[in-house]
Amino acid sequence: MFKASSHPFLVPDDNSFKLKKADTDPGKNAPDEETCEQRLAECVAEIAELQQVLYAHDRYSLLLIFQAMDAAGKDGTIRAVLSGVNPAGCHVTSFKVPSSEELDHDFLWRTARHLPERGRIGVFNRSYYEEVLVVRVHPEFLGAQRLPNGVNNKNFWQWRYESIREHEQHLARNGTVILKFFLNVSKDEQRRRFLSRLEEPEKHWKFSEKDVAERAHWDKYQQAYEEALNETSRPWAPWYAIPADNKDFMRLTVAEIIRDTLKSLDLSYPKPDPEALARFDDMRAMLKDKSKPVQN
Repeated sequence: MFKASSHPFLVPDDNSFKLKKADTDPGKNAPDEETCEQRLAECVAEIAELQQVLYAHDRYSLLLIFQAMDAAGKDGTIRAVLSGVNPAGCHVTSFKVPSSEELDHDFLWRTARHLPERGRIGVFNRSYYEEVLVVRVHPEFLGAQRLPNGVNNKNFWQWRYESIREHEQHLARNGTVILKFFLNVSKDEQRRRFLSRLEEPEKHWKFSEKDVAERAHWDKYQQAYEEALNETSRPWAPWYAIPADNKDFMRLTVAEIIRDTLKSLDLSYPKPDPEALARFDDMRAMLKDKSKPVQN
């Protein structure tokens, strides 16, 4: 079963993560924009090659989960990091407000339907973690779920974390490699990005009044994220808290983690058995000799 290696932005599994101490900006030591872009391009090319081997190897799938406050850069990061991957081997699913059909099932059902097959990369832009993030901040949303025992039990949120941990461990045991990215944007940077959406006409479509209203709940969201990451970051399903104020650095860091994870799986192209290899010489000879038809 996959286990995450040490990394500066890896959220530990000992309940010691403090969001206030986590960087939102990498600081002056980060590579400059040109260097980030160059290294990202190299990384994207490597990921594309590794995805081909992942597909042929057909033993693992890769699930990438992105969670963040609004305007942190989830869409742009997904697009930048996976731009070179064969579309046939990658699928992105964005989860919005649950439908009536989804609300008639348990909270993991709607995402389970979109899990990647072996050999493929699946991307969740938001995920079942919304159930312990936005729903934690707005527990009134639980009314639509019509839960038989209600939400008054003191263990309710712990049960949800437990369900998530068990779900992810089950997936990991069966070959799904899970990487979870929390893009950690600061409140000031979010404000600047919202203003940019208002001031640039080509970004107006991105702006939502609801996003601004949610800023009033910033502290509650921070508490919800801190608890969720502590409760669910495990070696087989790690969380990475990536500084998101610098988009170039953020995208490069995410790409490097994905690349290094794929490399750690020791993927390889499958080798034909000796009998098939012996027939390859015959097939090669037939293909070279135009006078002889190739037999099935």
